[in-house]
Formats: sequence, C-alpha cells, structure tokens
Amino acid sequence: MEDTKIVEMYWERSENAIAETEKKYGRYCYKIAFNILSNELDSQECVNDTYLKAWEAMPPHKPERLSAFLGKITRNVALNRYQRDRAQKRAAHAEVIYEEVAELIPCDSGDISDELALKNAINSFLDSLSKNVRIVFVQRYWYMCSVKEIAVQRGMTESNVKVTLMRTRKKFKEHLEKEGITL
Repeated sequence: MEDTKIVEMYWERSENAIAETEKKYGRYCYKIAFNILSNELDSQECVNDTYLKAWEAMPPHKPERLSAFLGKITRNVALNRYQRDRAQKRAAHAEVIYEEVAELIPCDSGDISDELALKNAINSFLDSLSKNVRIVFVQRYWYMCSVKEIAVQRGMTESNVKVTLMRTRKKFKEHLEKEGITL
C-alpha cells in the first residue's frame, strides 16, 4: 500500500492504518529499535509505542516520507527506553556508540535557534560527504548498526569501517566548531 494512503487512513482514524503500517514498516522499525536495545521484547514494545505515537501525531502531522517519520519516532522511543534502563541492563553495543560520539554531542541550551543551527550544520555536513561515507556514518550513528554489519552491507573490511568512522567523526567535530556550535 502507498504511504499516502496509509497516512490518509491515520487522518481518517481508521485502525487499519496501524495494521498497514506494521505490514509495511514493522521490520524496519524493529531493526532500528533492536540495534539500540539489543533485546527482542523491548524492541517489539518500542515498535508498538511507535504505532501509538504515530496515531497520536497524525493529525496534525502529515509526513511526506512515512518511513523517515516512523524511523525517527522509533529511534527516539528506543533511545529513551535505553537511557531509562541503562543503569539496570546495559546494551554494550549502544554504549560503545555513545562513547564514540560523546565528544560530538553539543551542549543543550534549550534555545530553538540553537537546535535549528545544529540541524542545519548536521545536514550541511552530511551533504559534504561522499555517498558511501554518508551511508556508513548514518548507519552507525542513526541506525546504530554494528561495525561488522556495516562492513558486510557495504562490502568493506571492519578495519576500513572503523577508520572511516574515526575520520568522519573528526571532520564532523571540525565542522561543528567551524559552524560555531559549542561542544
């Protein structure tokens, strides 16, 4: 089913919207949650929470790209759950990723103009990367894929993926500093 039809179903408050969303994007959302949480049950709960949040968000939102909309919700739900459960049960994979980017996370000023500047800086940085490097970077830090998984998907060695990520993080830090974003 086309995304526009699924979004229309949400707007019409048809419960079939959730079933169609699960059919088309259930595995995608689960993969995002599992990459963060490394737990099947928690990941499935996050996917269910994603459907609820999508139901609550539409209307008023009418996403142009349903996959990106659902992916963002899933990622945020999973990260919130991860942070909540972090002290009790650590997901080593996600912990490693957090450590990799800890120095690249800007101070939260709470100012909406700072958030917009950060968003623009991230987008301009991603636009400056080659397609392959951008995909590797996004797979690691947005989808939280393992280095091994990225290597297999991209036809690279794990060592090459690690070096690519290290160099890209360095460039990202320099880019943020050049844009005047406080780290």
